[in-house]
Formats: sequence, structure tokens, C-alpha cells
Amino acid sequence: MGVPALFRWLSQKYPKIVSPVIEHFPVEVDNGDGTTTTVPVDIGTPNPNGEQDNLYLDMNSIIHPCSHPEDGPAPANEEEMMIAIFEYTERIVNAVRPRKLLMMAVDGVAPRAKMNQQRSRRFRSAQEAAEKEQAAAEDNAMRTVEDREGKGESEEHKQMWDSNAITPGTPFMDILTASLRYWVRFKLSTDASWQRLKVIISDASVPGEGEHKIMDFIRSQRSSPLHDPNTRHVLYGLDADLIMLGLATHEPYFRILREDLSANDVKPGHCRKCNLPGHMADQCRTVPLPKPAEKQMAEKMTLKPYVWLHVSILREYLAVEMNVARLGLDLERVLDDWMFMCLFVGNDFLPHLPSLEIREDGIDTLIKIWIDNIKLMGGYVTFDGQIDLLRAQVVLEGLAKQEATIFKSRRQTELQRDSAAQRRAQAKERREFGMSSGFTQDAMAQSASARVRHGNDVAMDMNAMILQMAGQPLTTNPPQYARNLPTRGSGPSRNNMVGQPGANNMLQAEQFAEKHVKVKPEGTFSEESRIMWNNSAGVLGKRTRDSVDPTTSNASYLPSVRDDDKSMPSMSSRSVPSSANGIPHDLPLEDTVKLWETGYERRYYAQKFHVSSNDVLFRSHVARAYVEGLSWILLYYTQGCPSWTWYYPYHYAPFATDFVNIGGAVSFDKGTPFRPYELLMGVMPARSNHTIPKVFHSLMTQIDSPIIDFYPEIFETDLNGKKYAWQGVVLLPWIDEKRLLDAMETKYHLLTADEIRRNTFGHEDLMFSICHPLYEEMMKTFLHQKGDKLQMVLDPKVSGDLHGLISRSEPYKPDSRLEYPLSTTHKKFASAEFDDSVTVRFAMPELKAVHKSMLLPGVVCDTPVLQNEDVHGMRGRDSKVGRSHGGNGVTPSSGRAHGEQHNSTARNGSDRAYGNNNNNNNNYRGSTVRGGSDRAPGNNNRGSTYNGARSRGGNGSVYRRPF
Repeated sequence: MGVPALFRWLSQKYPKIVSPVIEHFPVEVDNGDGTTTTVPVDIGTPNPNGEQDNLYLDMNSIIHPCSHPEDGPAPANEEEMMIAIFEYTERIVNAVRPRKLLMMAVDGVAPRAKMNQQRSRRFRSAQEAAEKEQAAAEDNAMRTVEDREGKGESEEHKQMWDSNAITPGTPFMDILTASLRYWVRFKLSTDASWQRLKVIISDASVPGEGEHKIMDFIRSQRSSPLHDPNTRHVLYGLDADLIMLGLATHEPYFRILREDLSANDVKPGHCRKCNLPGHMADQCRTVPLPKPAEKQMAEKMTLKPYVWLHVSILREYLAVEMNVARLGLDLERVLDDWMFMCLFVGNDFLPHLPSLEIREDGIDTLIKIWIDNIKLMGGYVTFDGQIDLLRAQVVLEGLAKQEATIFKSRRQTELQRDSAAQRRAQAKERREFGMSSGFTQDAMAQSASARVRHGNDVAMDMNAMILQMAGQPLTTNPPQYARNLPTRGSGPSRNNMVGQPGANNMLQAEQFAEKHVKVKPEGTFSEESRIMWNNSAGVLGKRTRDSVDPTTSNASYLPSVRDDDKSMPSMSSRSVPSSANGIPHDLPLEDTVKLWETGYERRYYAQKFHVSSNDVLFRSHVARAYVEGLSWILLYYTQGCPSWTWYYPYHYAPFATDFVNIGGAVSFDKGTPFRPYELLMGVMPARSNHTIPKVFHSLMTQIDSPIIDFYPEIFETDLNGKKYAWQGVVLLPWIDEKRLLDAMETKYHLLTADEIRRNTFGHEDLMFSICHPLYEEMMKTFLHQKGDKLQMVLDPKVSGDLHGLISRSEPYKPDSRLEYPLSTTHKKFASAEFDDSVTVRFAMPELKAVHKSMLLPGVVCDTPVLQNEDVHGMRGRDSKVGRSHGGNGVTPSSGRAHGEQHNSTARNGSDRAYGNNNNNNNNYRGSTVRGGSDRAPGNNNRGSTYNGARSRGGNGSVYRRPF
């Protein structure tokens, strides 16, 4: 997922980084006898988008939309999903036309830091799937006999496919691996334009996230002295953090390929499935009405176009914005600092800081702080993936000065937006009904507010819709839902409700009420924290319309739910005990933290962490854990996984004011990744246990299981100031690794041979045609070797600039038959008499040094894209953003405990002192440079330069690219 909304924000701020992709498609040719022949795209022809060398596919970005599409009919079975994946992958290859390499990387076992997010997503996904199934089953049951007869046939409810199966170790991923290998061999054997192409497959058995396995490959190739520094890379994927990964390679020619998600879109704020407002397509609960088959075919969605995101142009924009030329900075080091600052607004491993939102120019705020304090810091914040924590604290101190103002400004913006939405709704009422229709002004206002909240009186999903507008009653029981609502055990049955007015609303309200049961948290809290909880519970009792000030009401908040699990206390004080029959009364929807009011720190720590804000030691522990997370992520992005076992142990982030005295070394224990079944048991809910071997099911479902508390059926989602459930924080108990592994150890001996195979780690495979020059070279080498371990170091002149080691793969047999792995036949894909491809094991070159933040010697840069008018216009816009919450400058002693003074020293000659334009004995406020190997920014004396920044190539060459 990466940084939410980063792609949209970047493309709007830096418009030239995005351009459309020119595509060619297969052509249907009439044979003249009533039949047609499909002429495929010849990828050997010149590329209208410019020639590209290597194409990398983050396969999970293909697997998910092909297996459970948001804007089209779902495949009937898993085999149809495989065909859809083949066709989609081929479309990407046809658009990019890589000349040297295609790498397909599937997510394997992720680091523990990512597993916590995977666990939240899968529990939420299972809950949403259960709700969709229940809604669909009830809708099917309520259809009248006439409706079914009008359709011509009776439809039975079909269970939805569980997308949680897209996880390493499941039978689905096993089928996917076999299918991908077949498809690549099929193309290499039957498509002449693939004969010069090499393909690397890193399937789900290879540990690591797909995009990070790709980054490991790129870093390994850069480490070779024979690497071509002008290689042109294309990475396909939908995650926004791919943009930062592209920058982190420090390769000058890098593009991100992705779908234009805004193309063929419906009205803003509307669902693509039902065209109703208030929720996204993946949260849609609306059951579509049946349509004739021919109409369904006519309404088939057109393909979304692709767009390029040019990382090279983004580098130009960032050079201008970060004042690289003016300050004489090293662009490569600046890019690393920019990536570091982006981590604060969101990532897959840490919650973002409360004061930073990307939609509120959070990145711009940090950039301005960085620019205003770069001289004070005495150097860059990062160096080859390492963070200088003293310099990072300067940036955080600049943010801390603005934090309270940011919260107040955010509140004002929310009130203005909600007020404007209410005025638009009232205007719409007047246009539709008019004052003469008998509506009073108050009645129209109330009706307009109801329509804003509930989507034109359609019973929407309570977890997805906007629940409350400014000035409206803070209740989850509006009249249209509460009408004639029976209590459980009384009133009309579900079947008797069919045909009654408001039946659907009544059912949905009852389902919603059954889920949301508040349990007072248990656990070991301090006495002060217990008093806080009890006091807040009294304040947050039943609230009515009369007790709410409409001028200060905040955004909506869903009532929270959880089970009796005592291993993790409830994290929200914004729920109240349910009524005796399990249906909640007027639940408080107000955001009780109220960051915009004085005392927000006390309320935040009391309600989110259940500790006193005066507990300075606890707050410092949270801040220190967050700093460790920042260090882990930056290393993960730039050097590879620093630890398989580290994770951030809290659901919420600290405030910027909590980062005090954060200096000190941060180190990690490398550890080892989980096995696939251990990952499955760590991230799957009990409802998805069909993806796990049966021997482990009892551990997830039996009440006497030693780890039953890991799998709550009901859990709490804290909206944390957001308006939609998918934006909320899923509060699940943390997995205790030792307890999990000990419990699973008792079941391993019961696994079958096939299940044991799926639980083992695999390796990357290299595949190529027997017509490729590498085939002949490999056969010559293997013929002269004896024994089973046949190995060969790749010669880049023969392999097409591919570096690494290959060895014989056990399944490979020359002149073997190509078998179709799926049971159903397909007109395009089938078995073949001969497999004209070769599959060998591939090992990347071993990294013997850290990945350097530098352009490699020999880079030849293209002509800059940005013109003078782009630069001037950008600087004009930049002067208006990022400083709207106060000054960003930090004095040497500001915000530091005990009057600590800033006195940073550049180490190992890697950093530079600022402000001296005379000689190499630079000094600024006690900051010194040792070794003299780097030039001080602004120093106009000696040294080769790259736009005023020293070249790090070490050979005296000059790389120039004006900005």
C-alpha cells in the first residue's frame, strides 16, 4: 500500500512526471470464411514509448485485480483467475517491450514489521466478506417468486472467493506458481519476439515482498563493476512506495508503470459499482439487480489506460524544490533525505504522526523545515540508509513548534468543509422539491443532512458511509433506521419483514447493532489510568441531540466492538456499554480526543495508550520505538531488510513533541523469516482457515487452544479521527512469536508430504529460450563439469548484461513436453509437444558493500525536461505552502531538554559544513568536517562537481545536468 495518496499528490504538484502510455493491441483479422485470426503484438518492433531494458513486475498488483476485480464481474473459479493474470501480464509486456529482462516477483513471507499490517488487512477483509455474504444471502432470500420467474431462472447464493488466499503457503499460491512457470515457457516456446528475452521468476516461496526482492536484484546488479549505469528500468505496481524505491536505486533512468485509476471513473465520491456516494467500491454492500446477459456484455468495463511516472523528471523537480543548485547540495543525498521525510506521513510499517497528513501538505511542511535548518544541522539527515538522529531531531523540533497550530487549522478546515456540504445538500433539496412542495426550511435541512449522510435515502453500509455532518445529531440510530426496529427474540421474523416499508434498513440496523458491543477494558493499568477511564466513561455516556453543541461537533466516529479477549485492552473510550438486548443506544460519535483543544496530549495518551500523559518514561519509549521504526524502514528501502523480527509494538504514533533526546545508536538483529505456515497462522483470521492445513485449524478455533486469543471473531476498529472504517486502526492483539511457534510445533508431524513441500523456502529461477545465446554457452559449460552441482558464472556479454550465478534446476529436462497445468481447456493456452525453453536456478551477486547513494561513473544524462517557466512557476507555488502553521526555523537550544546545545560533527568526510565560501577549513556553529574529502556547499574552489555538488564517482569525471 505504501504512502496513501502519494501518487495523486505528486502528480498534481509535479505534473510533468506523469505521461500516457502508447499501447498496441492484438488485431482480429477476417479470414474470409466466417472465422477470424488474432494477430498478436510483436514486441520486437520499435517501442513508441521509447526503448526500455528491464521490466519488473510486482505481481501482487496484478494478482489482486485479476482475482477479485473492483469494477467488473469476478472470475468464476481460480483457473479463470490464472487466465486473467496471463492476459494482463501480456498486456504489460506488450506496452513496455523490454529488450533484456523481465522479472516477475510475487510476495513471499514478509518481515514481521509488515506482518502486523497484513494481519489487520486480512481480519478486516474477512469481516467485510462475511458481511457481503450475509447481505447477498438475505437479498436472495427476500426476492419474490415473481422476481425470479421474471429472470427466467432461480439463482442460488454463491459463496464469495476469499482474497486472503493470496498469501504465501496457500494452495492458491501453489497453483499460481505452476501457472506462471507454464505461461513463461509457453511464450518462450511459441512467440518469436520473446527469444532474446530472459525471465526471472521469484515466486511466493522466496522470502520477501515482491517489490523489495526487485530492489535487491537491482542493487546486486549495480554492485558489479560491469553494470551498465545507463540501464533503463520499468517497474509495474500500484503501491505508492514504489516511487520512493525507484528514487532509492539512484539509477538515472527509472519509470513506474501503473494504471490510470482515475480513467473511466464515475462522479467524484461515488462508488464505481453502484454509482452511489459515501463509500468506495471495495466497501460496496449494494447487491446489483439482475440484468439480461446481453446487457451485461454491453456494459463491460473498458480497459483502464496505463500511465508512466518518470522518476528522472521527479528528480529534476526535487532538485529545484530542495534548492540543490542554490545551496550547492548533492542531489543523491538530498533525495535520501526527502524519502526519509516522506516516511512521517505514512508507510506500511508505522502509523503516521498525528500532525501530518499528505493531503494537508505534510510533506511540504517537513521540506520547509529541512530547508530552513539545513545549515543549523550541519549536514544531511541520512547517509547511505543511516539516520543522523541529532539532525533528525532538528526537523522534528521544527514540526513540534507547529503541532498545536496544525491541529487547530485542521479543525477549522473540517468545519468549513462540513458546513459547505450541508449548504450544497440544502440547495439540492430546494432545487428538487421547491419551497411550494410543503417542506419547511427546517424539514428540508434535516432531509438534506440525512441524504448527505446516507446517500439519497439508500440504506448504505454503516462501516463505509459518512455518518455525521456538522450540526447534526450524533447518533447511529436516525429515524429511518430505528423505525419499527424489533429487539432480538421479539417482533417480526426476517422472513415476515419482506415487503414491509424500510425492511432492508431494519435488517441492516439490526446486523449493525449485533456487532457493536462494548466491553470495558481489562488488563494491568496504573491506578491513574483506571481513574481516567472510569471518569471518561461517565462523561461519555448516552448523548442526545440536546446535549451536543452543533458548532463544535467533530467528524463521525463508529462505535467500537471487541470480544472478551483480555490479552489486549480496548483502545477506545468512545464506546459505551450496549443495552440489555445487545442493541446500542445513542452511541457517542464525537471525537473525544479533540486535538484542536488544550489538553489534547492528556486525552490522547489516556484514550489511545491508557496511560497518563505525565508518564514521561512511557512517552519516551514510544518515541524511541518510532525512531527505531524510521531507521528500520530507511534501511529496508535503501539496503535491504535489516531485521526479519523487528516490529513497532504500538497501534498509534507519538507526537512530534515527544521526540526529545532521541540520539543514540540503533541496531537490529537480522533474525530469520517465518516459514509460510507460520506466516499464515500469524496473519489469518479463523474464518480463512481453509487456506491453512487442517492440522492447524484447532489452534484457531478450539477454546482450549493455547493461542485462541490470537483469533478474535469480533474486534475493534478505531476511526482515530477519520470518517471511513477502512481508514481506521484495527485493534488486534499482538502475536507472541514464541507462543505461536511452540503451539505449531506440536502439529508439524501431522503434515502430508505435499503440505511439507509448500512450507519450504524456494529460489529464483532464470528462464530463456533455447534460441538465446546464453543457451549454447550454458550447455558448453555444463558439459565440461562433472557431478550434480552444475554451476556457471554469467558472462554479461553473453547474458545481455545479467550478472549472477546459475545452476541446474532439477525439473529441467531437454526436449521435454510442455504441460498445461490447469484442468479446463482454453482456446489460446494448451499443452505443447516440445518445451523450447530452459529453466535454471539463479543466484544474485553477493553484495560486499553497502548500496551507495550516488550516480555511477559513466552516466550519460538526457536533456532536462523542465524549462525555465516550470522552475519559476514551481518556486512561486512553493513560497505559499509549507509555512502556513508558523516559522520553521529552530534555534540551537530550542526544544531540547536541560538546555542541550546542538553541536553536530560530520563524520568520515562524508558530510559538509555549511555557510563558508572561503576555504576547506569550514566551520558553522561548532560543526566541523574531518578529512576534507567532501566540498562545502557554496565553496567555489576545487573539485569536480555535479551541478555544484561533488561527484561521488571517484574518477574525476563530471556529470552535468542543469536544473
